[in-house]
Amino acid sequence: MARFGGDDRQDGGELVDKLVNVNRVAKVVKGGRRFGFSALVVVGDGKGRVGYGGGKAREVPEAVRKATEQAKRSMVRVPLRQGRTLHHDVEGRFGAGHVVLRAAPPGTGIIAGGPMRAVFEALGIGDVVAKSIGTSNPHNMIKATFDALKSTNSPRSVAAKRGKKVGEIVGRREPSNEARAEAS
Repeated sequence: MARFGGDDRQDGGELVDKLVNVNRVAKVVKGGRRFGFSALVVVGDGKGRVGYGGGKAREVPEAVRKATEQAKRSMVRVPLRQGRTLHHDVEGRFGAGHVVLRAAPPGTGIIAGGPMRAVFEALGIGDVVAKSIGTSNPHNMIKATFDALKSTNSPRSVAAKRGKKVGEIVGRREPSNEARAEAS
């Protein structure tokens, strides 16, 4: 019936799409039941752009195609640190879904469950620790993950908003006069 969790395909534009979930739905009519399928797909370029989409159809391949098209239209850019992890820890919410995403040191890998793993792999993140609190519904988990990813900021964008240099925001802070007096 379906390919769950790990369907990787390369498109001509080097986009990776991952099938996250396929759900069979039934409509009861006079003659019996009519079955349809809904698909949830995540699409990314592996370099900081990712999107998700849902599609419904009477056949699985058509539902996947519709979901992939919607995912390509809804792609967003996420700033990455060194192209492998997030700049800072962040939380996201959608409905009953609540996710916590944490930046991780090199070599950690993707520590995340199911739908969130698909998002990070399509996004191109190599090191991240994520926890889903609340629902295990794949739709709400992905929407909460995207809520979190949309609220991430790079030091460069924060510096531009504040009118400062990146070094002033990220750099080491000078100890205050009080701290110097206590140290001596």
